[in-house]
Amino acid sequence: MSDYYRHTKIIATLGPATESKEMLAALINAGVDILRLNMAHATHQWVKDAMWFIREVSSEVGRHVAVMMDVKGPEIRTGKVERPISLAIGDRIEFHIEGAEPKGDLPFVSVNYPGLPGDLEVGNIVLVDSGLIRMKVFEKDASRVRLEVLTPGELTSKRHINLPGIQVNLPALTEKDEEDLRAGVEAGIDFVALSFVRQAEDVHTLRRFLESLGSKARIISKIEDQAGVRNMVEIVRASDAIMVARGDLGIEIDYHRLPLVQTALVQACQADGKPVIIATHLLESMITSPMPTRAEISDVSHAVREQADAVMLSGETTVGAYPLESVQVLKNIIQSIEPTVPAGLNKLIVLKEPKAKMLRSAAVLAEDLENSGIVVFTRSGFLAYVLGALRPHGIPIYAFTDDELIFRQLLLPWGVEPFLIDFSEDPEVTILSALSYLKRKNWVEPGHCMVVITNALANEKIIDTLQLRIVE
Repeated sequence: MSDYYRHTKIIATLGPATESKEMLAALINAGVDILRLNMAHATHQWVKDAMWFIREVSSEVGRHVAVMMDVKGPEIRTGKVERPISLAIGDRIEFHIEGAEPKGDLPFVSVNYPGLPGDLEVGNIVLVDSGLIRMKVFEKDASRVRLEVLTPGELTSKRHINLPGIQVNLPALTEKDEEDLRAGVEAGIDFVALSFVRQAEDVHTLRRFLESLGSKARIISKIEDQAGVRNMVEIVRASDAIMVARGDLGIEIDYHRLPLVQTALVQACQADGKPVIIATHLLESMITSPMPTRAEISDVSHAVREQADAVMLSGETTVGAYPLESVQVLKNIIQSIEPTVPAGLNKLIVLKEPKAKMLRSAAVLAEDLENSGIVVFTRSGFLAYVLGALRPHGIPIYAFTDDELIFRQLLLPWGVEPFLIDFSEDPEVTILSALSYLKRKNWVEPGHCMVVITNALANEKIIDTLQLRIVE
């Protein structure tokens, strides 16, 4: 058994750089826990093929991973331009909604969002192309917005538009998202990441849609704009997990506030017992470089010190030249930083159910023992998710389930190592089977103390128990 147990999970995005069987196997063996399918440009056939491929490779290497579908969500984009438009400071340009005629006295481009003129006021700032081009509204009517350029750049087709601080009236799910989700549910996705979540109702909308498809996929809400930040508490409560999507978020808010907002989101998740993922630009330089920058190392270290549940790679593993090295860098940073985080359970979490409070006692006991771990049996994932949220330092949380979907969904929370086994009607048989499995797979050794959470039969009643078992 290794002296070190990694608590922070690793998510990698599947793409051209990682689609080969050899590379996918290498990523899974290297420790990737969840694979992300980015639906911004993916086809339904690709989803079907990727899911089959992931499951096949996982079975072959003997280590299973979960799959997250990241739906594109509603986006505001410019339309097609015949040739790039060069914009200097002080230049003016017109954005018109699709179907409207431009006035013709200024360079112009269409936008795909009919509500743009209604949402904007004179003086508002508009950011184009991931914030590279900054403009200010000087005039508008029912179908056009006319802007003055504040930061120069070259405008090309299909550029993303951000409206910092503006509450836009976009739907939670687009038609494309719904079609993508149908394909994903059919293929067997475990998580859905919902883009541009602005309010709790967005999450409820997705949940109702998934339920209509018969899916029990867990919802990860991506916080990417000021509305999402303002409503973070209600969004966290409605979601199964949160992703701090720092790409658009860093454009939508003042850049110097991004670390503060990240910390606030992490703490909101920890208070509600929900997993939180730190995403975007973690190792961006490794798309082309075999080594990360010192700033990137510090950034990942900060996420680990804040005890985020997972860190996520995007371009590094989709189009990067060093996808496997990027995963190894994350592992190395995590392994160096985790043991230095001060011990102590999560003090922010509010535990309401008596069973959850019993889990806190189990975590305290496990931290007091040497060579210990926590063994929990679950069919819903609730117990393991709460244990992960409690953050028992240096304590493996061995979560056993007989449900394949729950098994994969347990790959997200901090510190949880899931196992899929059959449950016996006799709890004692199940416990002995689980301990035997851990010993056989070298997770534990004779003499190790296991804090076991399970049911027991007493006077023909099922009761919750906390037991101390010594591995024989």
